Amino acid sequence: MKLPLHHDVWGRLVYTDLTGTEHVGVEPVRAFPVSDPNRGISILTPHSQEVAWVADLEVLAPDQRAFLEAELARRHFLPVVTAIHSIEGIADPTTWIVETDHGRTKFQVKSDEDLRRVASSRVLIVDSHGIRYLIPDYRTLDATSRRLLERYI
Repeated sequence: MKLPLHHDVWGRLVYTDLTGTEHVGVEPVRAFPVSDPNRGISILTPHSQEVAWVADLEVLAPDQRAFLEAELARRHFLPVVTAIHSIEGIADPTTWIVETDHGRTKFQVKSDEDLRRVASSRVLIVDSHGIRYLIPDYRTLDATSRRLLERYI
């Protein structure tokens, strides 16, 4: 199977359908990211319309598969927060300095609505650039990190 995906000059992902129409800014999305990550990949427009479906990554040529896997890895990049060093700012937006499994980083959170308790103790933070950060269990954070986070959850 040939999957006509490429990056345009601005780095956006482009899919060309069978009629030759280019769909700019598409995103690959796994249907089953945990249970079956190599099957069921949907290519969606920025308006969440499906323009292509890849039933199994195995059917793609090795170079196309590598390209699509790299795009999926970028989309599913989810750093795990292991400590919160500081949260600066009283009003929105706030600036967070955290330790992640990828090292120390600093980001802005636009509003309290960008922090979500996903399960009883799991927290998802979305920064001003749309990058998601995960705290798998806030109860396992150190006391300072928990105290800083309590205002938001």
